[in-house]
Amino acid sequence: MMTIENKIVFDIKNLDLFYGNFKALKSISLPIYEKEVTALIGPSGCGKSTFLRTLNRMNDLIENCKIEGDIEYHEENIYKTGIDIIGLRTKVGMVFQKPNPFPMSIFDNITYGPRCQGIKDKAVLNEIVRTSLEQAALWEEVKDRLKESALSLSGGQQQRLCIARTIAMKPEVILMDEPTSALDPVATAKIEDLVVELKKNYTIIIVTHNMQQAARISDKTAFFLMGEVIEYGDTSHIFSTPDHKKTEEYITGRFG
Repeated sequence: MMTIENKIVFDIKNLDLFYGNFKALKSISLPIYEKEVTALIGPSGCGKSTFLRTLNRMNDLIENCKIEGDIEYHEENIYKTGIDIIGLRTKVGMVFQKPNPFPMSIFDNITYGPRCQGIKDKAVLNEIVRTSLEQAALWEEVKDRLKESALSLSGGQQQRLCIARTIAMKPEVILMDEPTSALDPVATAKIEDLVVELKKNYTIIIVTHNMQQAARISDKTAFFLMGEVIEYGDTSHIFSTPDHKKTEEYITGRFG
């Protein structure tokens, strides 16, 4: 019997993705497990971010993008006709490479999504702001500045605010596309600590170019190369005794 830790949240089967005639993803098959951090590694242009965006159908926004195969979220194909895409993107939130706070107050950044969902009660919104910022390890730094512009925050604080904004929508899965690549080492360490803390409550899938980061924070790692998953498994195994020569060459810095 499965334990709660290894319940499959996403089950990807034979996924192909085309931009026009170009095949960007080739026969991707892998499971994503609940309340784990899954790292996607590989050289630039190998399909990591493209794959990440298939999980909440962000690629729908790209012209001439076509998908074949299955992506099941809780055993339901998210590409089937009639799926609630807004509902999917609420459950599967996304944090981007560069912090992208809205040009409004810290408070309004967090409450924007809940307000769009019809939540108007001030006490409820106050609680959402507090709990979201606490989970994003930002509350103590900004609790006296909630009416200030989010753009007044440092880059690292802005990225944690974007994570808090995602949390405010009560997702189950958080997708992160190189969330620390624009940050300094101190801010990066804070985000890494935060990711490890967040996996107690969320399933996290993170694209990273930083091998040490993947080794530090992830439970599973998928190594992408030219649109294919070369190897996927426990991070400790992939980084210590990878099965594939190309994985070893990439991890040890011989290419990429």
